[in-house]
Amino acid sequence: MELVEYLRRQFAYGEWANREVLAALKVSQSSTSKPRQLLAHILSAERLWLERIRRQPHALPVWPDFSLDQCESQISELASLWRGYLEHLSSAALSPSVAYKNSKGEAWTNTVADILTHVVLHSAYHRGQIASHMRAAGEQPAYTDFIHPVRQGLIE
Repeated sequence: MELVEYLRRQFAYGEWANREVLAALKVSQSSTSKPRQLLAHILSAERLWLERIRRQPHALPVWPDFSLDQCESQISELASLWRGYLEHLSSAALSPSVAYKNSKGEAWTNTVADILTHVVLHSAYHRGQIASHMRAAGEQPAYTDFIHPVRQGLIE
């Protein structure tokens, strides 16, 4: 499997996992808002990185205060945006560098391939935090291990 196809699969997994987390949060009885805040951050960061790659202005703050309904809308919109971007991505398009400033105002440059890898890993990291918060509150978190949707044929 070539890297572009691998990344497409990872983003399909990420979309699936974000939807699973959202579903778990919708049935949660927890009074803590931290899991919702983390999901909102995941979604905002995914959009931010796509905007950086496309050299577009940032549409959202890094830590937005989204409701679960807003998270649901963001998941759908982001899925469409990322699919559109990844559909036309070529191997050659992974090598160029993207210059940007992080949330602290520091200037950095990374390749598209490294940014795409970061998006996948950053989201998985925060989904793990969501699961930890939910378990600590006595809730059942979403089962978002990569192998699960693969076994179930939910992602190709």
